Amino acid sequence: MASCHDKNDAESESKPSCCGSGGAGSPGGFQVDWVLHGSMFAIAVVLILYGIGEAGAVDIPRVHLMGMAILELLGQMWWGVVLGIVAVGLMSAVPREYFTWALGRGDSAGGIVRAAIAGLFLDLCSHGILMVGAKLYERGASIAQVMTFLIASPWNSLSLTFILVALIGLPWTLVFILASALVAVVSGFVFRALVKAGMLPPNPHETKLPEGFRFMEDAKRRLKDFRPNGAWAGGVIREGWTGGKMVLRWLLFGTLLAAAIRAFVPPDVFQDYFGPTLLGLSLTLVATTIIEVCSEGSAPIAGDLLNRAAAPGNGFVFLMAGVATDYTEILVLRDVTKSWKIALFLPLVTVPQVLVLGYAMNFWSG
Repeated sequence: MASCHDKNDAESESKPSCCGSGGAGSPGGFQVDWVLHGSMFAIAVVLILYGIGEAGAVDIPRVHLMGMAILELLGQMWWGVVLGIVAVGLMSAVPREYFTWALGRGDSAGGIVRAAIAGLFLDLCSHGILMVGAKLYERGASIAQVMTFLIASPWNSLSLTFILVALIGLPWTLVFILASALVAVVSGFVFRALVKAGMLPPNPHETKLPEGFRFMEDAKRRLKDFRPNGAWAGGVIREGWTGGKMVLRWLLFGTLLAAAIRAFVPPDVFQDYFGPTLLGLSLTLVATTIIEVCSEGSAPIAGDLLNRAAAPGNGFVFLMAGVATDYTEILVLRDVTKSWKIALFLPLVTVPQVLVLGYAMNFWSG
């Protein structure tokens, strides 16, 4: 099976892409990444101090809270990160043409709808999905498709859907899923229009299918001589790690920042003002913008907003706007696309839709 650096991709892979890079100016060299290694160092220091406190030695209350938050967040998202790295590695072994065939034309309505369906059914958390979205961009998906995929994906995994059903019931879960799909598809069309109007740059990696391309025939031809072995598996893991590092650096930074917020911001600030009102909706938007929570962590909070605050729209806003305003996602999009405009248009396009739908849900339920 073709890899990220196969002959078919030689020309495109000779250009800078998110397929990976070496070290400090030389292939395989080591380069200090101040965000990645700085975050790892800070997290290690906090966890060491937390462990010292747990052992009964000197205990620093705020550092103790930070250590608990870091362990909780890492415990929530580690599996999504691992699956994301594996998925990225496997995607690197798939020819670009296959993604173009599967997603359809990037500027077509069908291509946007396909990206939304893929996002709804892929069972990964919000952090794992970022790695897949980044690789989709590198493999040629259009800006509209990548944004649609990312907006539809993060909390719509099958496992999290079951959790939501248990927390808020089947009817509201279905409403949330349909509303998120609507936001994703509408946003995809908006991003398509922005690229066509020249307001956003197109994906430089976009590819077109070769004349007379037949997926089944091509796949059979490639699979006929394909034999998985240790070298192939090592290449998949290596490509996955290389592609995943871009996301991992911001995940660790976001984890550190979220832990600091949990440790230094009193929880009652977020607990008393989230009823089904415009003020409650606005404060929910502010809270979900500030709080970095993995999709698994956001579900219980959304459930409390629906059940305890009687504000289903606030729960929906917490789930959806939390993704759209997530600083990790915005920073990763900036790194992947090399465009601040694309990254910042994510909240600009999606948040107004989310607020309108959230207000409608509160009004309907009241």
